[in-house]
Amino acid sequence: MASNRDSKDVPFDMQLKLLMIGDSEVGKTCLIWRYAADSFSSKTMNTIGIDFKIKHIKIDDKRIKLQIWDTAGQERFRTITTSYFRGAQGILLVYDITDRGSFTAVRSWMKQIDLHADGNVSRVLIGNKCDLVDERRVRAEEGEALAAEFNIKFFETSAKESVGVKEAFAY
Repeated sequence: MASNRDSKDVPFDMQLKLLMIGDSEVGKTCLIWRYAADSFSSKTMNTIGIDFKIKHIKIDDKRIKLQIWDTAGQERFRTITTSYFRGAQGILLVYDITDRGSFTAVRSWMKQIDLHADGNVSRVLIGNKCDLVDERRVRAEEGEALAAEFNIKFFETSAKESVGVKEAFAY
């Protein structure tokens, strides 16, 4: 069972670095806030460069400190972003189900992972904003097929409605 504490001085047995990547405005920051603090705001600012949140969880009596890094999706920050790939144990690649361009960009992001991340890094594909049913431009089956092509796990999430968020991070 996972638990959340805000204290930076909480003792831990293991530290894991997770990285959120994807195009700008796909909801990376909102997903992190939903997972780390169980909160949501539709008025977030674009991430400039990189930011991170801490979440403490407990799995099988092990205290784990998660550093969840939030990257800027804009092209101008790409060289900064890719320098943070090294040392990550998990990468969550996010696209917006209402923005086909962000889905198309997944292949380019996967190439960046291959170039800059450790070879054994866990990868997850996330189709975010699944609460926006009427605005959907990418079918869930398309996300599943792309994830299968890369042999990674796929989740659809809604940071706003807190759908699938814990499951995506738990993987």
